[in-house]
Amino acid sequence: MHSQEEEKYQPGSPRVPADIPPGIIISPDTHREQRIPRGQSRTRKWPVLHYAHVPEVPRERWQLKVFGLVENPVTWNWDEFQSLPRVQVFADFHCVTRWSRLDNIWSGVALAEIFQRVGVKPEAKYLIAHGYDSGWTTNLPLEDALQPDTLVTDLHDGEPLSADHGGPARLMIPQLYAWKSAKWLRGLELVADDRPGYWESVGYHNHGNPWTANADYPDGERFWGP
Repeated sequence: MHSQEEEKYQPGSPRVPADIPPGIIISPDTHREQRIPRGQSRTRKWPVLHYAHVPEVPRERWQLKVFGLVENPVTWNWDEFQSLPRVQVFADFHCVTRWSRLDNIWSGVALAEIFQRVGVKPEAKYLIAHGYDSGWTTNLPLEDALQPDTLVTDLHDGEPLSADHGGPARLMIPQLYAWKSAKWLRGLELVADDRPGYWESVGYHNHGNPWTANADYPDGERFWGP
């Protein structure tokens, strides 16, 4: 038996946007001539990293709650989530521990689709993502959450996400560092004021843009936690 990491080893060069079939959303960072941010290196594997335990969330018990500053709060079960319109996104993936996995296809439901269904109130400015893992949260501006390449994903390169990689479903924000793409997603909360999450509250860069954050903290001291 091979692990999912071994099965997803990338032997060749990463694809570029011109290689991707029509109908798949192209994350804008894949158009860069240099797709690896400063201080990062490419991995051909699919490493597993998380801050605590891995929650086992059976699909029959999984729920996604969308709440806060919305007109119509909802809670979807797995079957209801699966019935929503789906998209595919071609994107790179940058981990704050200084590796980048290029050339990923994520499948799921666009955040824009989700927020259109619930109706976002004008005063909503930030998204707080909640995970099933011990009350973990992360924060990001609503503007970043509504980019065309953001989604709640349950498939990576055509295969269901394992628990180690955030399954059954996780957030995916390709243009920010991967810790913003909350694993084991259980809630999307819209709020008026920013509210730093777990890693942000212990000193990680609040925004987490891999192309600019390292310039703010060139030695990386803000990315490693306590």
